[in-house]
Amino acid sequence: MKLRHFDISEFDSKDADGSGRGTGERMRESTLKMLDEAREIAGVPFVINSGVRTFAHNKAEGGVADSSHLGGWAADIGTTKETQPQVLYGVRKAGFLRIGIYRNFVHVDNDPSKPAPATWKKP
Repeated sequence: MKLRHFDISEFDSKDADGSGRGTGERMRESTLKMLDEAREIAGVPFVINSGVRTFAHNKAEGGVADSSHLGGWAADIGTTKETQPQVLYGVRKAGFLRIGIYRNFVHVDNDPSKPAPATWKKP
């Protein structure tokens, strides 16, 4: 799959020992297409803090056992106070219905096993 705004390696699991290299290939095509469209709409770069996670990395991050990151359905996009409104606008317009808003990142997923729409905000 060709992406306009991302390299698939940006979605690799960030395991400390490097064992997550290449895991970005497990991202769901639907999620990647929506992220690419969201980036186009937002008009600001998206820094992917987390895409696919291995079980070990998910545990290290304090992720929930059924995290959408494990199945390649989710991404966390790094934001600043200035970029967060544009990122939120882009992900909503691109069709994400599950959005978590945090101080310095936005979580999005299109995991079909989770209830949608859902929006949550945490400090």
